[in-house]
Amino acid sequence: MTQRGSGWLLGLTATASLMVALDATAVATALTKIRLDLAATMEQLEWTVNAYSLSFAVLLMTGAALGDRFGRRRMFVAGLGLFTAASAACAAAPGIGWLIAARAVQGCGAAIVMPLAMALLSNGFPPERRGRALGIFTGLTGLAVVAGPVVGGIVTEGLAWQWIFWLNVPIGLVSIPLVLRRVPESRGGGASFDLGGVLLVTGGALGLVWGLIRADGSGWGAFEVDGALAAGAVLLAGFVAWELRVPQPMVPMRLLRSRGFSAGNASGLFMYAALYGSLFFVTQFFQTGLGDGPMATGLKLIPWTATVTVIAPVTGVLVNRIGARAFTVAGLALQGVGMGWIALIADPSTSYPQLIAPMIIAGAGVSMAMPAAQTAVINAVAAPEIGKASGVFNTLRQLAAVVGVAVAAAVFTAKGGYGTAQTFSDGFVPAIAVSAALSLAGALAGLFIPGPDRAARISPVPAVSRPAPEPTR
Repeated sequence: MTQRGSGWLLGLTATASLMVALDATAVATALTKIRLDLAATMEQLEWTVNAYSLSFAVLLMTGAALGDRFGRRRMFVAGLGLFTAASAACAAAPGIGWLIAARAVQGCGAAIVMPLAMALLSNGFPPERRGRALGIFTGLTGLAVVAGPVVGGIVTEGLAWQWIFWLNVPIGLVSIPLVLRRVPESRGGGASFDLGGVLLVTGGALGLVWGLIRADGSGWGAFEVDGALAAGAVLLAGFVAWELRVPQPMVPMRLLRSRGFSAGNASGLFMYAALYGSLFFVTQFFQTGLGDGPMATGLKLIPWTATVTVIAPVTGVLVNRIGARAFTVAGLALQGVGMGWIALIADPSTSYPQLIAPMIIAGAGVSMAMPAAQTAVINAVAAPEIGKASGVFNTLRQLAAVVGVAVAAAVFTAKGGYGTAQTFSDGFVPAIAVSAALSLAGALAGLFIPGPDRAARISPVPAVSRPAPEPTR
């Protein structure tokens, strides 16, 4: 590929991925406006966030497999078109139910775009230039962590929350013909995707999330809640059993024998549950508890979110030398300290300067732990398994976001509400305390990641060759 062609490939894949990543966080600062404009309940606000994350999570690995089979560029364009159409449906939503449904479709499009953007980019650059291209791509996509809440706040206050979604439409419409013209087609090895695994993990995750969210309105002893939680647990157990016997599993269970893989994923699960649960409520605390507008909220979050631009790159350079365990444990401990500090001081009389130090501590911690936990997972597997290991980590990240919001919201609803600034603070404090506890649980899981010397000595889990099982009758 020529230098000019490489530039088009990098620019188009990074633009699409940045757009997808922004929509995961930009909505956070618009939640208060959405609640007021559409008369949404806490449960409906949860689904506004979780519908996107849930469909994104469970279809992410399927999106990659579809690209390998039917053509990465073709499926990338299909995902981009689906995401763009769903964005228009979100913007035009006449009610909260319509918005939630459109967000779920958006997540389906995102699950196709994100993995195929990375695959197209990796395939389009020679090995000697691939690392630099992936570094630029990852850095631009990572800007969504910093820019999402800020952009969401500016757009919501300057225009309207609907424009968070309208802005995707011209970007998508311009990008699609450019991708068809400038990006070369490629395919993978023709691998099939694990449909049974997708259906089981989707049903299991949906059951657990449905039960957690409905517990607030129906009560913990209600048949709907207990039935949903039980069904979710059964389906997830069925997912494990299915993955143990299917010839080409979505998640090779043998990888769980690796301490680095298991502990890294466990740390990541707790880390992202804490991060997304706290983001869901901190943005609302600034507006409902302290009286700020969406734009001010986005700007005031910068001490928390901007740390990723400094800490994450430094960690990425040092992690293989010092070890993923040290950065994961220290980072999640810092995130727990920061969240716990906010829980101790938060009430309607809290001034913004009081929140800056704990936000910086929490942000520095998660910025340290993010690359470390993923490195632990990737370094624990053999080279042919890196794609699946990365897919598992990113799938769990999205599922953690869903669970983190659901758990924090359940705690908030039990203790507080939207009636006054004080009643909101009454629920906010224990919700953030739960996020702190989840962070510390992630730090404990990180202690099981092998140290740098031991990790170097342990050979990654080998792929086991075995005959395909007899078809069931």
